[in-house]
Amino acid sequence: MLKTIIVGIVRFCTWAAWPVAILAAGLCIVSSIYAAQHFAITSDVSQLISTAAPWRQREVAFDQAFPHRAQLIIAVVQAPTPELTKRAADNLTQRLSGRSNQFRSVRQPGSGPFFEQNGFLFAPTEDVAKAMGQLTQARRLLGVLSDDPSLRGVMKVVALGLAGVRSGRAKLDDMVRPMTMLSDTVESVLNGQFASFSWRVLLSGKSEPRELRRFIEVEPILDFAALEPGGAAARAIRQAAVDLNLASEFGARVRLTGPVALADEEFSTVKENAALNGILTILAVLLILWLALKSARIIIAVFLTLMVGLAVTAALGLMMVGAFNLISVAFAVLFVGLGVDFGIQFSVRYRSERHNIKDLREALRSAAAKAGVPLTLAAAAVAAGFFSFFPTDYRGLSELGLIAGVGMIVAYVASITLLPALLKILNPPGEPEEVGYKALAPVDRFMERHRIAIVALTGLIALAGAPLLWHLRFDFNPLNLKSPKVESVATFLELRSDPDASANSIEILTPSLNDATALAKRLTSLPEVARTMTL
Repeated sequence: MLKTIIVGIVRFCTWAAWPVAILAAGLCIVSSIYAAQHFAITSDVSQLISTAAPWRQREVAFDQAFPHRAQLIIAVVQAPTPELTKRAADNLTQRLSGRSNQFRSVRQPGSGPFFEQNGFLFAPTEDVAKAMGQLTQARRLLGVLSDDPSLRGVMKVVALGLAGVRSGRAKLDDMVRPMTMLSDTVESVLNGQFASFSWRVLLSGKSEPRELRRFIEVEPILDFAALEPGGAAARAIRQAAVDLNLASEFGARVRLTGPVALADEEFSTVKENAALNGILTILAVLLILWLALKSARIIIAVFLTLMVGLAVTAALGLMMVGAFNLISVAFAVLFVGLGVDFGIQFSVRYRSERHNIKDLREALRSAAAKAGVPLTLAAAAVAAGFFSFFPTDYRGLSELGLIAGVGMIVAYVASITLLPALLKILNPPGEPEEVGYKALAPVDRFMERHRIAIVALTGLIALAGAPLLWHLRFDFNPLNLKSPKVESVATFLELRSDPDASANSIEILTPSLNDATALAKRLTSLPEVARTMTL
């Protein structure tokens, strides 16, 4: 039944080859125009997951409660001293704040007049006591510098310290560290190198990593029609850092991370060497076609069939989903890779039949009779595999499965309609020699003679490897798919190792602060939780 239908379709398409080809050309033109006019691709990663998923609904609710935290670029400013870090971050924040056409908001957490005047209120009691002790101990030095904050004042402080040593109120060892810091700074200046001197480090003994790092939270205006929605904003931040001479003035380094920067650098890999990869892909397809078909006319027929199918699939995909996403757009690669296989299978069978049957139409009919059913089963299996992606909340994968599955149907239909028609029109010459590679004939004969043993051995190997599935582990962290050498990823990984940076955290909304406090106490007892904070 199925074979009869396929043979009838091929027979009709070879009989009406020109009308079929003209109809296919018209369909290709209409599909191409529709795809060009309606082509859209969204780079909004939040659209890759269906909002029907419960955890996605909670994420949306949290983003609505705190909209300023949803789409951010985090500029991490680092400098040799806490003072230089603050000045560099303040300058960059001020420069970016005036650009309302590029940024919705620019803020520096823990900065501003309130925190500068009341910051001690948020520090642990032991840290406040330690800082007060250091300030009390250095009150005379601070008084001198307050009256004369210049190099002359610094020299007065040094003289005051030496006087304390002579009078016995201070030890000479106490002067080693400040004199060494001062000497290193002066020598660096004389050598034309960048130099810094931190009074905070001098008083406290050392600077904590968090004191040498400031965050600037930038909420950019995103362009989801672009491959990198935050690309323009990121370039503006980097250019502002260059214009302010942060590196030369403060020895500061500015790195970008955060949700937008991480996503953009992932998207940038899509266009990286895109032209070269596209050319290499086309050449690889043509090489495979040549190795399999050995006829320019047959290759042209298969290639034209592939292009028509791709145009139709693209148009149908846009009709079904409206806009491609960064996952579903991969349907084109899948269509070329798998769709061309249908054409190769039919054409190779045609070549084999043409070697025995001189008449082209009869050879096509015989090829359809022998390859039609296997080709149908292969197309159905591949399409079913792609359609199995459809019932999932992962919208990106779901749409890819839908489009690719439809594409396999299109490729199959084109292979038994348009391809035979084009072969009839192009009329490739007959096959004087048997199809195949003579050097591989012994391999075919060996596999045919020992087919039962080969199948049995394959089954035994599969059974022997089955217990290893118990040790199969799935890495759920998408961050591990990214290169750790990329700036946004490297910066995030560095921040993740610092518990004060809160790069790895779970955020929970509760009805009240009392509920949050009670939940925080329960969570603190879990071994997986390092600490909890309520707001």
